[in-house]
Amino acid sequence: MSENGAAEPSGERARLVVITGLSGSGKSTVAKCFEDLGYFTVDNLPLPLLRNFLDNPVALVDGNRRIAVVTDVRAPRFAEEFPTLFADIDRRKIAPMLIFLEASDEALVRRFSETRRPHPLAQDGTVIQGIRRERELLGELRDRSEMILDTSEWSIHQVRSHIYRELAEVPEGYGTLTVSIVSFGFKHGIPYGTDMLFDVRYLANPHFIPGLREQTGLDRAVREYLEGHEDYLELVQRLADFLLYLLPLYRRENRSYLSVAIGCTGGKHRSVAISEALSARLEAESWAIRTIHRDLAR
Repeated sequence: MSENGAAEPSGERARLVVITGLSGSGKSTVAKCFEDLGYFTVDNLPLPLLRNFLDNPVALVDGNRRIAVVTDVRAPRFAEEFPTLFADIDRRKIAPMLIFLEASDEALVRRFSETRRPHPLAQDGTVIQGIRRERELLGELRDRSEMILDTSEWSIHQVRSHIYRELAEVPEGYGTLTVSIVSFGFKHGIPYGTDMLFDVRYLANPHFIPGLREQTGLDRAVREYLEGHEDYLELVQRLADFLLYLLPLYRRENRSYLSVAIGCTGGKHRSVAISEALSARLEAESWAIRTIHRDLAR
């Protein structure tokens, strides 16, 4: 027990991060960081619903014991009611942390100008009047926060880096990274959102070999045919080595997702076989891999 009689932190308690602060300071970006770290995230619940949610959040999010909530002056009477709501959280069941985001007046005015969104407290006044009113209303809540982040000079990448460094339960200096290996056929178009693309159409094509046309890169006969060619084996090795060199660098920059597309003509033979081989190599090195064969069923 602590000196005031409250229960000491326990590993059994749910972890709750409450993200609040000035409008335009980057709360949604921070919430996305926590989502990428496996937190269940909730944004902008009205205060009556938020109170009900905080009474027993684990029961409402299917058992996830890591939860992040964004709340701010968009909720009516937020400045008056939220401090009491936060103080009433049952610390025996929930370990809460309050993070307050802010930025300079100049940075906030610039951001609202770039997005052309109205400040929630500006009403008929100017953006700067809304910002100053919000600072005044949230001053007490800022003082109660365990972590205050000034994002005035931060890029999105710097925000992510700070959150991962301070709060991620992962190896030092790293965020999580999921790699999608996507096979596809060029005749059906390049996959949307591709980060890296490799064209393997120069390899011998099983499509023209009797008995292999109807099969795919998932079938042993097709793989054995391709493995009989030295350039196929060398390509798999070089691509695996290249990705194993790059992935730690992407992870160091706090990338959460990376899409690697492997393309052949139809997306059924060469690209599928190479995607499977690369996925196996990367998984053997403990990388989180999703293997997608977009055009296999065409």
